[in-house]
Amino acid sequence: METTDIKSSDSLSLFFPVYGDWGTIASMIVLADRIARDLTDDYEILAINDASPDHSDLILAELTQKYSRLRVITHPKNKGYGGAICSGFKNASKTFIFYTDGDAQYDVRELAKLWKARGGADLVNGYKIRRNDPFHRKIVGWSYHNFVKMMFRLKIRDVDCDFRLIRREIFQGFGLTENSGLICVELMTKIHRTGCQIREVPVHHHHRMHGRSQFFNIRRVARVLIDMMGLWWRVFIRKDLGPPGTFPEEPELKR
Repeated sequence: METTDIKSSDSLSLFFPVYGDWGTIASMIVLADRIARDLTDDYEILAINDASPDHSDLILAELTQKYSRLRVITHPKNKGYGGAICSGFKNASKTFIFYTDGDAQYDVRELAKLWKARGGADLVNGYKIRRNDPFHRKIVGWSYHNFVKMMFRLKIRDVDCDFRLIRREIFQGFGLTENSGLICVELMTKIHRTGCQIREVPVHHHHRMHGRSQFFNIRRVARVLIDMMGLWWRVFIRKDLGPPGTFPEEPELKR
């Protein structure tokens, strides 16, 4: 992938929530370091180890010996997807923040496409060219996506594409309060409500090579739907966007 024409003085934080991703996280970090070097000289990589119950801690420890820009944030006890995302935002220190999941369903090299489109944008949001998931997940994902778009008045192509480049200063306009999988809906809703400039870029979505989804099960989806009603009430009825620049204290969860 050609990136030499877009190298910039802008700084960049890249982070990955890690849970059950021991089979893919090493390649994600290796590629992240490689692509970041082509984009800017000022970057950092964060791995948010959310008490992953596999070999992720050993792999991340080894990687820190080889990659000086890598920093591992370890949760002694599991805090859930929202907790991992918030840890990434809280610990990122650069002008732009990029995040995607550690399961390699997205190609981190396509960050170059988002980086190239960032001029004048507060958020560059990926959208899946084609969803590569089992049929039942496609149906659930399509239903969830369209329900959320209607409920929260979101005018974007893909609500649940976790492949995002965000200007860090936007958090001065709102705070995040959710610590579940609803964090992405909250993030996108508050970005919309504060008038941030959004660009959208097509990215590829690949079959899951390792691990399994932590979101698409009945118990978790039901919990998210209940929390979603509370978020809708706070944002649209109470007009509460949360204290600027704050993130939730994530409770310890059990997967």
